[in-house]
Amino acid sequence: MTRSQTPNLVTDLAMTATTPDRADAQTRPDDEGRERIQKVLARAGFGSRRACEQLIATGRVTVDGALAHLGDRADPDHQRLAVDGVPVITRPGLVYYLLNKPPQVVTTAQDPEGRPTVVELVPREPRVFPVGRLDFETEGLLLLTNDGELAQLLTHPRHGVGKTYLAEVTGAVEPGAIRALREGVDLDDGRTAPARVHVVQSGPDRSAIELTIHEGRNRQVRRMCAAVGLTVRRLVRTHLGSLHDSRLAPGTWRALAPAEVRTLYRCALETAPDDARPSH
Repeated sequence: MTRSQTPNLVTDLAMTATTPDRADAQTRPDDEGRERIQKVLARAGFGSRRACEQLIATGRVTVDGALAHLGDRADPDHQRLAVDGVPVITRPGLVYYLLNKPPQVVTTAQDPEGRPTVVELVPREPRVFPVGRLDFETEGLLLLTNDGELAQLLTHPRHGVGKTYLAEVTGAVEPGAIRALREGVDLDDGRTAPARVHVVQSGPDRSAIELTIHEGRNRQVRRMCAAVGLTVRRLVRTHLGSLHDSRLAPGTWRALAPAEVRTLYRCALETAPDDARPSH
């Protein structure tokens, strides 16, 4: 090697050594806060990282609406991840409480009359709000959360997420009353949508019927029953969408599992009209 070649060789080696550092310096700001997508999914409860890699490889994962690929990174605090179109809950601080509301508790955060409220039955922090409403005497399952997006989907007037109630009524239930409830009855705020109804128990003094409705009007089940001549003695919501927990005692709550939250999102997104869907 001649002396004249040495500087060029040294220069070439120096450039080769420094080029990756410059590239790292350029990409490092972009990677700040970003993680491998499979790591984010695994932490959100989608299984092992290998299982999450399979979700990505089969085209089931999107980031901000774009198809994700193996090796991609995402910022879970600022980007929207979804699996099969259902949002992945990655935002910190979101909580989901399933409460078995007892009677004579108000479904609100504060009551001017000083009556007990549902928010007093769950942890005070972080602050949550009830999704939908159960009237003062009605019992059963109620969701409380600080996830405004899910709450909006579940309470949209046309969301269609089913809510199932068990109603104890006075007297026997005539077939005509069941048929009317199934087809829809006229209330002062309009005709109700068809409901799924069946008789659980029937007797001369009292009976029990199960109703599933997809609307959320004020005191709707009680008013529907009154419209067909039935007096409700007790009313319990037993299902909220796919949620059901017969072991949850009145006045107690539990946190939803990640899979339960995803199921609620899926149910709401499948039934929500286009103008109720969250924008991406």
